[in-house]
Amino acid sequence: MTPGCCSITTHTSTLISRLYKTYKMEKENPSTFYPFVFSDIMGLEESKGVIVHDVKLALKGRVKDNYKLNPEHTLSEGDQYYNTEVNPNDKVHVLLCVIPADTVSHMKEEVTRKIQEIRRAASELGIPQVAIITKIDEACPEIKEDLKNVYKSVNLKEMMEQLSGNVGIRRNCIFPVRNYFEEINLNDDVDSLILSALRHIIDFGEESMNHKMSQSEG
Repeated sequence: MTPGCCSITTHTSTLISRLYKTYKMEKENPSTFYPFVFSDIMGLEESKGVIVHDVKLALKGRVKDNYKLNPEHTLSEGDQYYNTEVNPNDKVHVLLCVIPADTVSHMKEEVTRKIQEIRRAASELGIPQVAIITKIDEACPEIKEDLKNVYKSVNLKEMMEQLSGNVGIRRNCIFPVRNYFEEINLNDDVDSLILSALRHIIDFGEESMNHKMSQSEG
């Protein structure tokens, strides 16, 4: 069984991200992939974001790949993209919320409410919840000066605590990352944060999956 992660964002969705799309990570050998997938879903904008009910359906494995999300109409049974026969690989094993650092302190109340509702639904399904704070260098001058200051930054610590308090995701399940933007070459410090977050997400997914398998066998 392949651990699956569903990622939602709080910022503006592009046309591409309106699709419920699953991504695999290819290994060095062509046509071979790592044993986990990421499913991207439309953002949680205040007025034109994804409908919470559709996210709940995705958590349960009811949304087929490439479904075009509609902020005004929810997916329903009978639709060609409604998955009537769910297998374990269709279900989500980790809920990932991606939040730009410069939006944490002024997140709209409606967006916060959506995250809380989705998080509660995930908890009821036994799905762990994780958050990634992106663009940390743009919100914290000391990190922009030196990325190694990431865990020394008082600003970042307060930001993570605020996010945890607002949406209910545990502090030790929130991971800061710096985005690649104009760089041509890879940067070890940037990669270290990204890979650390990825490793924790995979671990959470495996733990969740193994726990559910042990319960079904018991």
